[in-house]
Amino acid sequence: PDSSRYFYADTYQKNKEAGIEQKQLSKESVRQWLISEGFQGLEGQLIPHMSAELVENVSNRYIELYESITGQKFIKRDYSTIESAIEESVNNFISSN
Repeated sequence: PDSSRYFYADTYQKNKEAGIEQKQLSKESVRQWLISEGFQGLEGQLIPHMSAELVENVSNRYIELYESITGQKFIKRDYSTIESAIEESVNNFISSN
């Protein structure tokens, strides 16, 4: 969704005829949020803090897009043991070389 815009087919024509902005499954909502926070990626600008709620909403949008395109259920990874998983992967790589 970073280089394409996906719209909902079931409401596209109706929204187009009514002049209503299309609901998108893309990064556009993130881009608009960044702009509303005064960030446009210019040199010297700091990325504004994204709340956990905003990150969750963006994540859910990307999951919805994944599921819509693939027809498969997205299964979220359990990150509670991510540090040990990274350590194990690094150690396995080191020991194999």
